[in-house]
Amino acid sequence: MKITEVKTYTAGEPDGRKFLFCRVYTDEGIYGVGEASAWAAIQTEIHNKASVIIGEDPFNIERCWSKMFLQTHGMAGVVTGGAISAIETALWDIKGKAFGVPVWQLLGGRMRETLRCYTHADTPEKARELVDEGYNGLKMGGVEGAAKRVADMRAEVGDDVDIMADLHGPPWMTTRDAISMGRVLEDYGIFFYEEPVAPENPEGLARVSDAINVPLAAGERLAYIYGAKELIEREIVDVIQPDAGRFGGLTQMKKLAGMAEAHYIQFAPHDGSLGPIGEIASLHLCATLPNFLIWEHRTGDAQCRYEIMAPQPEVVDSYIKIPEGPGLGIDIVDDAVESYPVELISGHSGYTRDERYDSQFVYARDRRGRWLKPE
Repeated sequence: MKITEVKTYTAGEPDGRKFLFCRVYTDEGIYGVGEASAWAAIQTEIHNKASVIIGEDPFNIERCWSKMFLQTHGMAGVVTGGAISAIETALWDIKGKAFGVPVWQLLGGRMRETLRCYTHADTPEKARELVDEGYNGLKMGGVEGAAKRVADMRAEVGDDVDIMADLHGPPWMTTRDAISMGRVLEDYGIFFYEEPVAPENPEGLARVSDAINVPLAAGERLAYIYGAKELIEREIVDVIQPDAGRFGGLTQMKKLAGMAEAHYIQFAPHDGSLGPIGEIASLHLCATLPNFLIWEHRTGDAQCRYEIMAPQPEVVDSYIKIPEGPGLGIDIVDDAVESYPVELISGHSGYTRDERYDSQFVYARDRRGRWLKPE
């Protein structure tokens, strides 16, 4: 079997969520699907990477990975990582289909048949709605009003629901502000405190880790085991969070999980900005991991998410069932993708919504007395 072609597909909402998929085709009629973070640069890079694996045996996943990685001259970041992720995931899908087994079987076999998952809620009202649906893990995001929102959510849902706080930038908090906020959040028994300082500042993250008594999580903006090794080797984090759409593929994520396991660090992949195929790919991986903690799952997202892939995963009482079909067990729905045409355009893709901070990377929070007040 030989790789013959790689195609990319986009779908989404012009002013909302967008998704980037790929298919890898072979000369025996079997194809695989994958997904990357929906950035224009990654879509271009997928085609660059495809050029070095045409004619290769898709079963030789490590060889194909190395050829794609080595094509980049210099340090290969998340754009290259995203392109490799999409293609490498599709290779696992091909291999599973060819052997008639799920990807989780190829990755070592599953340790569990269902995975615990959490979803997102930024208000007490939304938290109550999701808990009533059966979720027992919720994550809130954003720095503004974070202390009060966590306090209000805890008061609403009680102590039997795990609450996570994602205080990413931009603008990022200073290390001192991140420590202050972490100490406030100690009183609410949060499950983990996510990315309070910029990923370029591992020393700052280490200072936060040493200063607070809250589990710390990070890793969604990193690529490859090389980018994450300092967080693992220095035991800066308690939870590592690679993103299946840009970390560099399932093989890299599996290696990272092994590194983390040796340091008693838990594994909880990021999915906040990922689409349905990347989500399923990480599901297969997590089924095999001894140190899996919890799985991030989007609910109430863009409508097209629930149409462009089939079958859709089902969550029951905060647990999701592992796919049983060969390969990833899912496929792109071509008609649905065509119904949601969108072009990935280069431009600002940060999270800043406040024009006061749209050009600031790090911001020392003002109105400090109110900002840190949980009531």
